[in-house]
Amino acid sequence: MKRSIGLWQLWGFAVTSLLGTVLHFLYDWLGGAVWIAPLSGVNESTWEHMKLLFWPMFLYAIAQSFFFKERNDFWCVKLRGTLLGLALIPILFYTYNGVVGKSPDWINIAIFFIAAAIAYLYETKRFKDETLTCKRPKLAIGILCAIALLFVVFTFATPELAIFKDPLTGSYGI
Repeated sequence: MKRSIGLWQLWGFAVTSLLGTVLHFLYDWLGGAVWIAPLSGVNESTWEHMKLLFWPMFLYAIAQSFFFKERNDFWCVKLRGTLLGLALIPILFYTYNGVVGKSPDWINIAIFFIAAAIAYLYETKRFKDETLTCKRPKLAIGILCAIALLFVVFTFATPELAIFKDPLTGSYGI
């Protein structure tokens, strides 16, 4: 299994990249269908771009977990990798925009892929070195589920904070 970890993680990056890209457009492609809104980007806010990373990583982790049952550290590694990727999106976006002023679309797209790549590289390193002790894997799963719930709730009941604001329209949420 140790040799195939890198391949699993490479597939995870590919799935996350492809699915995240599709989710970016899916809400609009489906004519603003409310049922897809919790999973798809509903506007161009930073929060919505974080959602595009979260759902593919979370769903891939669920699928991957069936093949990594013997790994006690699996969910803790996945939680840390997901949190890292989610944190990198606003950190990179706001840092770049703070220095330069406004980022072109290709930079915003690159930020998504960079965050995903770093998250999966981090997970790969943790899986291979096996130094992370996971004392409460159910807590890690619970935290991931809580994050999923926040993405759903904040899609419909969006706080009026800068991270949720669509820079194109000035609106929040749907």
